[in-house]
Amino acid sequence: MDTIGQFEQAVLVALVRLGKDAYGRAILNEVQKRLDRVVSAGAVYATLERLEAKGLASSTLAPGTAIRGGRARRYFVLTAAGVRALSDAKSATDRMWRGLGWPLKVRT
Repeated sequence: MDTIGQFEQAVLVALVRLGKDAYGRAILNEVQKRLDRVVSAGAVYATLERLEAKGLASSTLAPGTAIRGGRARRYFVLTAAGVRALSDAKSATDRMWRGLGWPLKVRT
């Protein structure tokens, strides 16, 4: 399987953190909070589509509500492959940092 990038990891982690409440705007807010930067909604939605295409996430459409003017809401969850990809990414990052002290110091 291909490795997943940092932003894909951030979106997948948001799905884990949000659980059953993982829909577009909530995912966007969670990613922005965790990355501590402004993120475009388009970037999140494009990433969600890409993660679905890769089989790492799936979505279901919930019926519209009166509060939302009858508009449906799409909810996302990690697939088993998504859990494996996220676990592999974490393990790879941990291996990369193993043996280094934190915070890093410049060697002179």
